[in-house]
Amino acid sequence: MKNNKIWIIVAIILILCIGIGIYFFFKNKYTNSSNYSAERTSTNQDFSANNTSVNNNIVSNSQINNTENFGHNSLMENKANEENEQNNIQNIEPKKDELISSFSTKIYTKESERQNNISITCSKLNGTVVKNGNTFSFCNTIGPATSAKGYQEADIFDNNGNKKKGLGGGNCQVSTTLYNAVLKVSGLSVIERHEHSNKVPYIKSGKDAAVAYGSYDLKFRNNTGNDIRIEASATANNVSINLYKIF
Repeated sequence: MKNNKIWIIVAIILILCIGIGIYFFFKNKYTNSSNYSAERTSTNQDFSANNTSVNNNIVSNSQINNTENFGHNSLMENKANEENEQNNIQNIEPKKDELISSFSTKIYTKESERQNNISITCSKLNGTVVKNGNTFSFCNTIGPATSAKGYQEADIFDNNGNKKKGLGGGNCQVSTTLYNAVLKVSGLSVIERHEHSNKVPYIKSGKDAAVAYGSYDLKFRNNTGNDIRIEASATANNVSINLYKIF
């Protein structure tokens, strides 16, 4: 009886050992399977990340290439536009002009102050363009004769025909020369002109044109159908005016 109890106890112990062994066997198998799955997942994630990085690099390089191509194309377009603009400039013909009148008067008085005044006035008048349909004013174009502009005192006539010194003496010879050039052009209509209070030596009577800023002016209207350019010059001996038709 005693021996039977011992065998029963031994059997129970064996059964427990076998059960424990089976438990740890399946537990280790499950753990290894989980680790393998985790490793595969990690590997796949790394591979996916590497692929993403490579793809990003490819996209980045593509963007760089596109940017370079865009910049190159922009430079080519700008160069083409510049060449077209240059061609357009070259194809634009400059305006032409034609001499339609010329008149000169002789300088008899050789005083330096008068010569100086004539030279200043010619330089201010030279290059003036009278648009078709517009009215030219000598006084508005030249402005008042002042020492600040470089004008000096020279002989002028007062209202009674007496000589006296005044700033801008000699200007009337320039206005007179212009007046006679205007008279030679059909379509230039004189609308204001004044004679001197005494005879002047550089033009015959009735052909002079006295000017005094704020008092006497020489005005004419351009009805020629074209713009008119005035060319004025002076030497020690002559005052010359040329009129050009611009077309």
